[in-house]
Amino acid sequence: CQNVSCSADYKNYQIFGGCTPTQHCRRCVKDGLVSQEEVAALRRLLVNGMKYGGSSGGASILDLHSGALSKGKQFINIYKSLEPEEISEIFTKNDVAVYRDVKNRIHNSIVDEFGLNGEKLYLTNPTFFSRMNSTPAQTQHDEYWHSHVDKIQYGSFDYTSLLYLSTHGSDFHGGEFVFDGRGKVVEPREGRVSFFTSGSENPHHVNRVTSGERFAVTISFTCDPRKAIQDPMV
Repeated sequence: CQNVSCSADYKNYQIFGGCTPTQHCRRCVKDGLVSQEEVAALRRLLVNGMKYGGSSGGASILDLHSGALSKGKQFINIYKSLEPEEISEIFTKNDVAVYRDVKNRIHNSIVDEFGLNGEKLYLTNPTFFSRMNSTPAQTQHDEYWHSHVDKIQYGSFDYTSLLYLSTHGSDFHGGEFVFDGRGKVVEPREGRVSFFTSGSENPHHVNRVTSGERFAVTISFTCDPRKAIQDPMV
C-alpha cells in the first residue's frame, strides 16, 4: 500500500467515527484475494447479463443491485425486461453467492487495512460490473478516460475498490488504471484487487482500451448508513 495525505473532501460531509478517512488515506493493490474459480463465476455474471444489452459505445455496465444494464445509448432494468425464470437462469444462485462472498472479502480487507469498525462500513451505489472495449464513445457514459474523484462525483463514496476479471496484455491492450498526479499505474490482472480512499487524494482515470475487452467490478463503500444498499435480490 502507498500512503497519501487525506484531502479535505470528507469534511464537506458528516464525519462517522471509526470509518471516515480523515487521517489515514492510501491506495492498495492486492493479488491472491480472489481465486480463478471465483473470477470465472463473476465473468459469467457479466457476460450472461451483457447478452441482453451492451452499450453502443466503448463502455457497458451491469448493476446487479439496481438491475441497470447499458443498452444502446441508454439503460434498461434487466429485472423488469426479463421473466424471473430467465433471471435465475442467467444469474445462477451459485454465481451470485460467489459475488456476495467476494464482496464481503473485499469489505473485510478494507476494514483490516484501514483499521475500521467493520459494522460502520457499508456497500453503496453505484456498485457494478463493467466491460470496456475500443468502440468509439457514443454518449458521455462511454467516456471513461477522464480524470475524476469518486467522492466528488458520487458523494456517497468513502472507499473505492476494483476487482479485475481480465488481464492487460493478453485479454486487452490499453485500459490501465492511473492515479493522476504521481503517475502511479495499476495494470489490470485477473483476480487483482485495487482499493483506495475516494477523496481528492486519489484522482484517477482509465486509459482508453485499444483492443480486446476489459472486464472489472467496481465495489464501493460508504460510512453513511443512509447511503447503504442491500445485496442483490437475485
